[in-house]
Formats: sequence, structure tokens, C-alpha cells
Amino acid sequence: MKLLTIVFGAVSMLTLGAWTFSRGAYSATIPSAGPSQTVEAFLGRWDLTLKAPDREYPSWLELRQENSQLKATMVSRWGNARPLPTVEVTNGHLKFVSPKEEEERKDDMVFEGTLSGNHLLGTTTGPDGSPWTWTGVRAPSLKRSGAPTWGKPIPLFNGKDLAGWRPEKVNTPTLWKVENGSLITPGNGPDLINDSKFQDFKLHVEFNCGEQSNSGVYLRGRYEVQIETDSINEPRSHHMGGVYGFLAPTPESPRMPGEWQTFDITLIGRMVTVVQNGQTIIDDKEIPGITGGALDSHEELPGPIYLQGGEKGRVAFRSIVITPAEK
Repeated sequence: MKLLTIVFGAVSMLTLGAWTFSRGAYSATIPSAGPSQTVEAFLGRWDLTLKAPDREYPSWLELRQENSQLKATMVSRWGNARPLPTVEVTNGHLKFVSPKEEEERKDDMVFEGTLSGNHLLGTTTGPDGSPWTWTGVRAPSLKRSGAPTWGKPIPLFNGKDLAGWRPEKVNTPTLWKVENGSLITPGNGPDLINDSKFQDFKLHVEFNCGEQSNSGVYLRGRYEVQIETDSINEPRSHHMGGVYGFLAPTPESPRMPGEWQTFDITLIGRMVTVVQNGQTIIDDKEIPGITGGALDSHEELPGPIYLQGGEKGRVAFRSIVITPAEK
């Protein structure tokens, strides 16, 4: 057994699996590699949870082999899916590196871990050098056995007030407001999360995106469909109607700042269809994993609709109606 001990203050004794919390010390016991822990054992998609002292961050990792070389794509605490410059498996020990430029810190963020059964267990550090741990579970396939039966449409916005919605953080001033039947973000404020959770659904959204503005609609709180008029020079998956960092709209509709538009989005498992203003721009494509800004990485669970408010510019919504699949 390889033992990595990091001291960071007194906590009471708690043992869970391979992780041991003892008074005055934190011990992360990372199992040694077994004979089956070859590179192949690590391949696939992983839903990660990074555990900082004050909170948890969702993340996502895909490991694959191309021409006998190990490659990695990651969604970190924010941003889009991106290739990593360094990933290796040595004697059952996984190491990958997220560059400091992507993490907005002075040094690279180095992740190390091993397999323990069907889980990844590992360590890294926060921006201030404090010890963090992380865990990973294999991302679920979310394949459905047949076509859903749709229930009744449910309006999520009543056109009058913020009933049924809450800001992302408790006791955060809500900059969102309702004017003339529209739900409006002035930008650079909190995200707005609906109180209900859904698994598979059809979602109708009417929106108006101002000049040089940016927002998005998060499906299950994990997958962002982009709303923007400021990202023309970014990758196409960052453009209006794209699933951020993964799926580009095809064909791409002209930008129409200041005009009301519609999205009709169908999400069944991982498969998404996006129709913008009556034209299909993403046709039954697979979403590989969570996008930056996800509420969590528990892809197997239902989740809420949430509207991005932290980016710049004015974006308004008026009709938000969801039709859930019946169980």
C-alpha cells in the first residue's frame, strides 16, 4: 500500500473505504496497482468530484488511446472541454496535468490517483497549495430502451415574479428581475436555478439576447446550451445553440441581437436535439459529459433547469415550458 499523508488540522476519526480521516491528520490511502490496473483499466469517461476544504467542484475526464498514445480531455471547474498536455499511467498510477493558464493560478494543477474497484481516488492541490482530494466514477451511458411517453407541459416561469426560482448561492442578492412579463438578467450576477428536477424532457424557451451579451440554459443543471452574441471568434461549439465545448450548431443561424428567438430542446439520456427558431441545429447528438458551470457531476440523477447570469450583458426570457417524460 502506498500512503500519502497530508496534515491540515484536527478532525474527528472517520474511515470510509480507502480514505481515513484521523485526529490532527488527513490520510489518503491510495491502493497499489493490481495486475489488472493496466492503461486499459483507466480508459473511458469519468465523472469527477474535486473536494476542496470549503466545497466540492464537479469535473469530467475522458481517457483514450490514439495510435498507442494515451490522450486526455478534461472539463475542469469551469470552461470548456479541452485536451490536456500531460497524462500518463505508470505502474497503475494515473497522473494528469491541467495548465495554470486554464486554472487561473500560478502553477499547474497536478492530479494523481489510482483505481480502487470501480472508482478513481486521488489528490491534487488548490490554488493556495492546500491539499485537495478527488474521486471519480465511470460516467453512465444513459442509454434508453425506447421512446419516451411525454407528460403534460409545465410552465416554469409565471411571467409575474421569481416564484419557483432561486439564486445559485444562499443569501446572494438576486439581480434578476421581472419586467413586462420577461425574466431579465443584467449580467455579471448569480445564476438562477429552478426548484424542480427533471430527467428526460422537451424544453421550450423564448429568449432575447442583447448586443455583446452571454447567457445559457443548463439542462439537468449540467449541460449548457449557449445563448450569446459575443463569441463569434471562439470555437463553434461556443456559439449560439451549441452545447458548450462539445457540440456545434449546424447549420449556424445568423445572430439577431435584441430580437426574440426560440429554442426547442429535447434531452433523452445523453441524446440532445436543439431546434432554433424552427430549424434543427443539433440533431440527436450525444453529449459526452458535463459542461463548465455544471452544478454537479452526478449525471445519473435528475437535475434542474438553470439560467446563466454570471456572464456579461442583458438577456431576457419570457416563456419557459418543460414537458417531462413519464416514468
